[in-house]
Amino acid sequence: MVEVTLESDLKQLEVVEEIVRRVSATAGLSEEAEHQIDMAVREAIINAIWHGNKNDASKSVSLRFEIYQDRIEIRVRDQGDGFSLAEVPDPCLAENLLKFSGRGIYLIRTFMDELQVKCLPGSGTEVTMVKRLDPAR
Repeated sequence: MVEVTLESDLKQLEVVEEIVRRVSATAGLSEEAEHQIDMAVREAIINAIWHGNKNDASKSVSLRFEIYQDRIEIRVRDQGDGFSLAEVPDPCLAENLLKFSGRGIYLIRTFMDELQVKCLPGSGTEVTMVKRLDPAR
């Protein structure tokens, strides 16, 4: 297991990228799988900082990777007020196509095999992402 606490600062994305690289190497992932996980984790971290913690430097984001024989589980937790997946607009609808933001959850769903969002009243939101591993790796 790898677990880190990050400042609510987008500069932390460089640290996240290095952690993804090392976890991917440890798990023996393909370059494509590493890229997919990197994109999903980046989006989750950006969402946690911008939308969850509202760029509040006094708040942090936790990131945890757990490697199992058949999957990698990744948890990103912020200290914000939470949100509902059902309320996230579909970025593929015509009225949303030209919006600057709103594609993070869509990208996470595209690149990962599972996505769960838990609102933790009084302590933020936890996003859990799962990437199934190829047994032949």
